[in-house]
Amino acid sequence: MSMNPIYKKISTKREKMSKSQHILADYILENPHSIPFITGAKLASLTEVSEATVVRFASFLGYEGYNGLQRYLADTIEKQLNTVERFSMANSEYTHTEKAIYDNFNDDIKNIHQTMSQLHIEDFEQAAKHILKAKRIYIIANRSAMSLGTFLQYYFNIILGNSELVTTTEAVFDQIYDINEHDVVIGISYARYTKSTLNAVSYAANNNATIIALTDHLSSPITSYAHISLFASSHMESFLDSFVAPLSVINTLIAYIGNEAGINIRERLEAFEQLWDRYDVFYKENE
Repeated sequence: MSMNPIYKKISTKREKMSKSQHILADYILENPHSIPFITGAKLASLTEVSEATVVRFASFLGYEGYNGLQRYLADTIEKQLNTVERFSMANSEYTHTEKAIYDNFNDDIKNIHQTMSQLHIEDFEQAAKHILKAKRIYIIANRSAMSLGTFLQYYFNIILGNSELVTTTEAVFDQIYDINEHDVVIGISYARYTKSTLNAVSYAANNNATIIALTDHLSSPITSYAHISLFASSHMESFLDSFVAPLSVINTLIAYIGNEAGINIRERLEAFEQLWDRYDVFYKENE
Protein backbone atom coordinates (compact mmCIF):
# COMPACT_ATOMS: atom_id res chain seq x y z
CA MET A 1 0.00 0.00 0.00
CA SER A 2 1.38 3.44 -0.95
CA MET A 3 2.06 6.01 1.73
CA ASN A 4 -0.56 8.69 2.23
CA PRO A 5 0.86 11.95 0.70
CA ILE A 6 0.38 13.91 3.95
CA TYR A 7 2.59 11.46 5.81
CA LYS A 8 5.12 11.46 2.98
CA LYS A 9 5.26 15.26 2.88
CA ILE A 10 5.79 15.52 6.61
CA SER A 11 8.44 12.79 6.54
CA THR A 12 10.47 14.35 3.70
CA LYS A 13 10.26 17.89 5.12
CA ARG A 14 10.80 17.05 8.80
CA GLU A 15 14.50 17.98 8.78
CA LYS A 16 13.64 21.53 7.69
CA MET A 17 10.92 22.05 10.31
CA SER A 18 11.14 24.41 13.23
CA LYS A 19 10.29 23.30 16.76
CA SER A 20 6.71 24.63 16.42
CA GLN A 21 6.29 22.90 13.08
CA HIS A 22 7.44 19.60 14.62
CA ILE A 23 4.69 19.97 17.24
CA LEU A 24 2.09 20.61 14.53
CA ALA A 25 3.35 17.72 12.41
CA ASP A 26 3.10 15.29 15.32
CA TYR A 27 -0.42 16.44 16.17
CA ILE A 28 -1.62 16.07 12.57
CA LEU A 29 -0.08 12.62 12.26
CA GLU A 30 -1.76 11.49 15.48
CA ASN A 31 -5.14 13.13 14.76
CA PRO A 32 -5.60 13.35 10.96
CA HIS A 33 -9.37 12.76 11.15
CA SER A 34 -9.96 15.70 13.48
CA ILE A 35 -8.28 18.38 11.35
CA PRO A 36 -11.19 18.90 8.89
CA PHE A 37 -13.48 19.78 11.80
CA ILE A 38 -11.39 22.26 13.83
CA THR A 39 -10.41 25.81 12.96
CA GLY A 40 -6.86 27.01 12.59
CA ALA A 41 -7.28 28.94 15.82
CA LYS A 42 -8.40 25.78 17.63
CA LEU A 43 -5.44 23.80 16.28
CA ALA A 44 -3.13 26.59 17.40
CA SER A 45 -4.65 26.46 20.88
CA LEU A 46 -4.39 22.66 21.08
CA THR A 47 -0.73 22.69 20.09
CA GLU A 48 0.18 25.94 21.87
CA VAL A 49 1.53 27.65 18.77
CA SER A 50 0.36 30.81 17.02
CA GLU A 51 -2.41 30.76 14.44
CA ALA A 52 0.02 32.29 11.94
CA THR A 53 2.33 29.31 12.50
CA VAL A 54 -0.52 26.96 11.61
CA VAL A 55 -1.16 28.80 8.33
CA ARG A 56 2.56 28.93 7.45
CA PHE A 57 2.95 25.23 8.24
CA ALA A 58 0.14 24.27 5.85
CA SER A 59 1.79 26.38 3.13
CA PHE A 60 5.15 24.81 4.00
CA LEU A 61 3.62 21.41 3.21
CA GLY A 62 2.42 22.68 -0.16
CA TYR A 63 -1.25 23.44 0.54
CA GLU A 64 -3.12 26.70 -0.04
CA GLY A 65 -3.14 27.67 3.60
CA TYR A 66 -4.86 25.81 6.41
CA ASN A 67 -8.12 25.57 4.46
CA GLY A 68 -6.29 23.72 1.71
CA LEU A 69 -4.90 21.25 4.22
CA GLN A 70 -8.38 20.76 5.70
CA ARG A 71 -9.91 20.11 2.27
CA TYR A 72 -7.24 17.55 1.43
CA LEU A 73 -7.70 15.63 4.68
CA ALA A 74 -11.50 15.81 4.37
CA ASP A 75 -11.26 14.27 0.90
CA THR A 76 -8.92 11.60 2.24
CA ILE A 77 -11.31 10.71 5.05
CA GLU A 78 -14.25 10.54 2.67
CA LYS A 79 -12.36 8.14 0.44
CA GLN A 80 -11.37 6.01 3.42
CA LEU A 81 -14.90 5.87 4.81
CA ASN A 82 -16.97 5.77 1.64
CA THR A 83 -17.97 2.12 1.60
CA VAL A 84 -20.31 2.72 -1.35
CA GLU A 85 -17.27 3.31 -3.57
CA ARG A 86 -15.64 0.17 -2.22
CA PHE A 87 -18.68 -1.96 -2.86
CA SER A 88 -19.01 -0.70 -6.44
CA MET A 89 -15.63 -2.16 -7.31
CA ALA A 90 -15.58 -5.42 -9.23
CA ASN A 91 -14.91 -8.60 -7.29
CA SER A 92 -15.68 -6.92 -3.99
CA GLU A 93 -14.48 -8.82 -0.95
CA TYR A 94 -17.63 -7.86 1.00
CA THR A 95 -20.71 -10.02 1.27
CA HIS A 96 -24.24 -8.70 0.79
CA THR A 97 -24.72 -8.67 4.56
CA GLU A 98 -21.49 -6.78 5.17
CA LYS A 99 -22.44 -4.21 2.56
CA ALA A 100 -25.84 -3.62 4.18
CA ILE A 101 -24.25 -3.19 7.61
CA TYR A 102 -21.40 -0.91 6.52
CA ASP A 103 -23.69 1.23 4.39
CA ASN A 104 -25.70 2.07 7.52
CA PHE A 105 -22.55 3.08 9.38
CA ASN A 106 -21.53 5.19 6.41
CA ASP A 107 -24.91 6.95 6.38
CA ASP A 108 -24.48 7.83 10.07
CA ILE A 109 -20.99 9.20 9.42
CA LYS A 110 -22.28 11.36 6.56
CA ASN A 111 -25.12 12.65 8.75
CA ILE A 112 -22.66 13.77 11.43
CA HIS A 113 -20.41 15.44 8.85
CA GLN A 114 -23.36 17.28 7.32
CA THR A 115 -24.65 18.33 10.75
CA MET A 116 -21.26 19.73 11.73
CA SER A 117 -20.97 21.67 8.48
CA GLN A 118 -24.36 23.37 8.91
CA LEU A 119 -24.21 24.07 12.66
CA HIS A 120 -24.46 27.77 13.51
CA ILE A 121 -22.44 28.31 16.68
CA GLU A 122 -24.27 31.55 17.52
CA ASP A 123 -27.63 29.75 17.50
CA PHE A 124 -26.18 26.99 19.66
CA GLU A 125 -24.90 29.52 22.20
CA GLN A 126 -28.21 31.40 22.26
CA ALA A 127 -30.13 28.17 22.79
CA ALA A 128 -27.94 27.35 25.77
CA LYS A 129 -28.43 30.83 27.27
CA HIS A 130 -32.22 30.59 27.02
CA ILE A 131 -32.20 27.12 28.59
CA LEU A 132 -30.01 28.21 31.49
CA LYS A 133 -32.21 31.17 32.41
CA ALA A 134 -35.55 29.39 31.86
CA LYS A 135 -37.91 28.96 34.79
CA ARG A 136 -39.20 25.71 33.30
CA ILE A 137 -38.06 23.61 30.34
CA TYR A 138 -40.57 21.57 28.39
CA ILE A 139 -39.27 18.97 25.94
CA ILE A 140 -41.92 18.03 23.40
CA ALA A 141 -41.28 14.89 21.37
CA ASN A 142 -43.44 12.09 20.02
CA ARG A 143 -43.22 8.74 18.29
CA SER A 144 -39.62 7.78 17.48
CA ALA A 145 -38.36 11.25 18.47
CA MET A 146 -39.53 10.44 22.00
CA SER A 147 -36.29 8.50 22.44
CA LEU A 148 -34.32 11.72 21.91
CA GLY A 149 -36.61 13.65 24.24
CA THR A 150 -36.28 11.04 26.98
CA PHE A 151 -32.48 11.16 26.82
CA LEU A 152 -32.39 14.96 26.85
CA GLN A 153 -34.88 15.27 29.70
CA TYR A 154 -33.03 12.68 31.81
CA TYR A 155 -29.79 14.68 31.80
CA PHE A 156 -31.46 18.09 32.01
CA ASN A 157 -33.31 16.87 35.09
CA ILE A 158 -30.00 15.83 36.67
CA ILE A 159 -28.06 19.00 35.91
CA LEU A 160 -30.86 21.61 35.99
CA GLY A 161 -33.84 20.01 37.75
CA ASN A 162 -36.54 22.00 35.98
CA SER A 163 -37.34 20.00 32.85
CA GLU A 164 -40.39 18.01 31.86
CA LEU A 165 -40.99 15.63 28.96
CA VAL A 166 -44.27 16.21 27.11
CA THR A 167 -45.47 13.39 24.87
CA THR A 168 -48.68 12.32 23.17
CA THR A 169 -51.30 11.85 25.87
CA GLU A 170 -54.82 13.09 26.43
CA ALA A 171 -53.39 15.36 29.11
CA VAL A 172 -50.72 17.04 26.96
CA PHE A 173 -52.31 20.49 27.23
CA ASP A 174 -52.89 19.96 30.95
CA GLN A 175 -49.09 19.78 31.28
CA ILE A 176 -48.42 23.02 29.45
CA TYR A 177 -51.62 25.03 29.98
CA ASP A 178 -49.87 27.74 32.05
CA ILE A 179 -46.71 27.98 29.95
CA ASN A 180 -45.46 31.56 29.58
CA GLU A 181 -42.63 33.87 28.54
CA HIS A 182 -40.36 32.64 31.34
CA ASP A 183 -40.34 29.10 29.96
CA VAL A 184 -38.44 27.35 27.19
CA VAL A 185 -39.86 24.68 24.92
CA ILE A 186 -37.56 22.31 23.03
CA GLY A 187 -39.55 20.78 20.21
CA ILE A 188 -38.01 17.71 18.59
CA SER A 189 -39.55 16.89 15.25
CA TYR A 190 -38.29 14.83 12.33
CA ALA A 191 -39.98 13.73 9.13
CA ARG A 192 -42.66 12.59 9.12
CA TYR A 193 -43.55 15.47 11.42
CA THR A 194 -46.22 14.61 14.01
CA LYS A 195 -49.17 16.97 14.37
CA SER A 196 -49.29 16.52 18.14
CA THR A 197 -45.79 17.96 18.50
CA LEU A 198 -46.59 20.87 16.20
CA ASN A 199 -49.86 21.60 18.01
CA ALA A 200 -48.18 21.68 21.42
CA VAL A 201 -45.33 23.87 20.16
CA SER A 202 -47.83 26.20 18.47
CA TYR A 203 -49.72 26.58 21.76
CA ALA A 204 -46.48 27.35 23.61
CA ALA A 205 -45.47 29.93 20.99
CA ASN A 206 -48.84 31.66 21.31
CA ASN A 207 -48.19 31.90 25.06
CA ASN A 208 -44.85 33.64 24.42
CA ALA A 209 -42.57 30.79 25.49
CA THR A 210 -39.14 30.65 23.86
CA ILE A 211 -39.17 27.88 21.26
CA ILE A 212 -36.04 25.91 20.37
CA ALA A 213 -36.49 23.41 17.54
CA LEU A 214 -34.34 20.36 16.93
CA THR A 215 -35.20 19.17 13.46
CA ASP A 216 -33.80 18.07 10.11
CA HIS A 217 -34.36 20.87 7.59
CA LEU A 218 -35.21 24.55 7.36
CA SER A 219 -38.39 23.44 5.56
CA SER A 220 -39.52 21.51 8.66
CA PRO A 221 -42.90 22.93 9.80
CA ILE A 222 -41.69 23.34 13.39
CA THR A 223 -39.23 26.06 12.34
CA SER A 224 -42.12 28.46 11.71
CA TYR A 225 -42.75 28.54 15.48
CA ALA A 226 -39.10 28.50 16.59
CA HIS A 227 -36.99 31.37 17.81
CA ILE A 228 -33.90 29.17 17.36
CA SER A 229 -33.56 26.09 15.17
CA LEU A 230 -30.78 23.51 15.56
CA PHE A 231 -30.50 21.23 12.56
CA ALA A 232 -29.23 17.64 12.52
CA SER A 233 -29.33 15.39 9.49
CA SER A 234 -31.20 12.10 9.86
CA HIS A 235 -31.09 10.64 6.34
CA MET A 236 -30.74 6.90 5.92
CA GLU A 237 -31.45 4.62 2.96
CA SER A 238 -33.85 2.58 5.01
CA PHE A 239 -37.36 2.58 6.46
CA LEU A 240 -36.13 4.36 9.60
CA ASP A 241 -34.42 7.64 10.33
CA SER A 242 -30.93 7.83 11.76
CA PHE A 243 -30.84 9.63 15.11
CA VAL A 244 -27.05 9.44 15.49
CA ALA A 245 -26.48 13.08 14.46
CA PRO A 246 -29.46 14.47 16.45
CA LEU A 247 -28.22 12.59 19.51
CA SER A 248 -24.74 14.01 18.94
CA VAL A 249 -26.20 17.54 18.93
CA ILE A 250 -28.08 16.73 22.14
CA ASN A 251 -24.93 15.34 23.76
CA THR A 252 -23.03 18.48 22.81
CA LEU A 253 -25.81 20.74 24.11
CA ILE A 254 -25.90 18.91 27.45
CA ALA A 255 -22.11 19.07 27.83
CA TYR A 256 -21.97 22.74 26.84
CA ILE A 257 -24.72 23.72 29.27
CA GLY A 258 -23.02 21.70 31.98
CA ASN A 259 -19.80 23.65 31.46
CA GLU A 260 -21.61 26.98 31.35
CA ALA A 261 -23.56 26.31 34.54
CA GLY A 262 -20.35 25.52 36.41
CA ILE A 263 -20.41 25.10 40.18
CA ASN A 264 -24.18 24.63 40.48
CA ILE A 265 -24.08 21.46 38.42
CA ARG A 266 -21.11 20.10 40.35
CA GLU A 267 -23.06 20.51 43.56
CA ARG A 268 -26.09 18.73 42.08
CA LEU A 269 -23.96 15.88 40.73
CA GLU A 270 -22.24 15.43 44.08
CA ALA A 271 -25.62 15.27 45.79
CA PHE A 272 -26.84 12.70 43.28
CA GLU A 273 -23.70 10.60 43.71
CA GLN A 274 -24.23 10.52 47.46
CA LEU A 275 -27.86 9.51 46.93
CA TRP A 276 -26.93 6.77 44.46
CA ASP A 277 -24.28 5.41 46.82
CA ARG A 278 -26.66 5.45 49.78
CA TYR A 279 -29.26 3.38 47.95
CA ASP A 280 -26.75 1.19 46.13
CA VAL A 281 -28.02 2.13 42.65
CA PHE A 282 -25.08 0.93 40.57
CA TYR A 283 -23.39 -2.43 40.27
CA LYS A 284 -20.05 -2.71 42.02
CA GLU A 285 -17.46 -5.31 41.21
CA ASN A 286 -16.91 -8.12 43.74
CA GLU A 287 -20.36 -7.71 45.24
